[in-house]
Amino acid sequence: MTDTLAGMATTAQSVAEVCSAARHAALGLARLDTGAKNRALLAMADALERRTDEILEANARDMEAGEAAELDAGLLDRLELNAPRLAAMAADVRSIADLPDPVGETVEGWTLPNGLDIRRVRVPLGVVAVVYEARPNVTIDCSALCLKSGNAIVLRGSSTAARSNAVLAQVAGSAVAEAGVPEGAISIVSGGDRDELREIATQDGVVDLIIPRGGEGLKAALKEHATVPVMYAAAGNCHVFVDASADLDDAVAITVNAKVQRPSVCNAAETLLVHADVASAFVPRALGELREKGVELRVDGRTRAVAGALADSLADAGEEDWETEYHALILAVKVVDSAEEAINHVNRYGSGHSEAIVTGSRESAREFTEGVDAACVYVNASTRFTDGAVFGMGAEIGNSTQKLHARGPIALRELTTYKFVIEGSGQVRE
Repeated sequence: MTDTLAGMATTAQSVAEVCSAARHAALGLARLDTGAKNRALLAMADALERRTDEILEANARDMEAGEAAELDAGLLDRLELNAPRLAAMAADVRSIADLPDPVGETVEGWTLPNGLDIRRVRVPLGVVAVVYEARPNVTIDCSALCLKSGNAIVLRGSSTAARSNAVLAQVAGSAVAEAGVPEGAISIVSGGDRDELREIATQDGVVDLIIPRGGEGLKAALKEHATVPVMYAAAGNCHVFVDASADLDDAVAITVNAKVQRPSVCNAAETLLVHADVASAFVPRALGELREKGVELRVDGRTRAVAGALADSLADAGEEDWETEYHALILAVKVVDSAEEAINHVNRYGSGHSEAIVTGSRESAREFTEGVDAACVYVNASTRFTDGAVFGMGAEIGNSTQKLHARGPIALRELTTYKFVIEGSGQVRE
């Protein structure tokens, strides 16, 4: 059954036809009231639980293919579904149903001297295309967020997760259609070649926004071809900076959590920066705990000099290590002389995703939060919290490192635009 589903979208309809159907569905979705959207979301969550075995069977086949293709451990972790992950996906859908509906919200309003009432009102974007790699949970998170915000969604996953994505999109799409949502509100194309990606990216007047979630190759392909607006859900080259005044117990715990808790995701730390004043006390402890967790350590000379018994077993860090998002149990470590030097390093090598300082100084915290150019900046907390669901936003389509039109987790309000509604009583302009 899953192989049939995997080919369903493009054998039955072309990419242009899928997008056109989504445009038609978007017109009806924009007029659905909150109750209707919430009932559809609850139906989607119920269907995920009811059809768990079918979904896991499809995912198992993707995992087998991924292992045969020798995908790295990080990709396999992002690809894998299991019963707890499916239960969490269903719970996230229900949490989105519980959130306030942004559509129709008045952002601001005022009255002109001539009596005209002006309101800025949130409205759906229309048709959102999400292009993503390896993570089948994205299929459900994005579908639920788009539905609640009144948008139709066109999904284009990767061939790596083709069976998983196809069955998840079918489960979600059929559930919401049975609940009264217009046909075509949730649709998927097969995730095949780059020609398909280019066709989605050039659906001017049909697709309103493309959101890619994936590596630099995917982003480069869209930058080359897209004529539709793109909001990049970027990769994460994230840092933890341990300041001179840091509580070292907190610093060790935050560093280990940021690297180890789930290293394959974009808010995991890739580089540890340590102030020289605490390096001799902090580095041996932190590196020892990281090594016990299986982390490969790549260090500069100053770090090696204070690493104690571990010194001879550490790899040298090169320029490419500061630039790399590992998605694995690998951490680069560097000693710096000041918060300013740490900020400069982060701004040079970071991707603008999530950055953290561990400090006991309000002044250092202020300097770091004001100086670092990133969507999310943490003081005395792990970078692992950057997530729409964790932030209370229900879920996220991704984390935008752009500055227009949204920054940080892309959730319900980030999937809306606005229109001005002006009410008068016969006014004319002279």
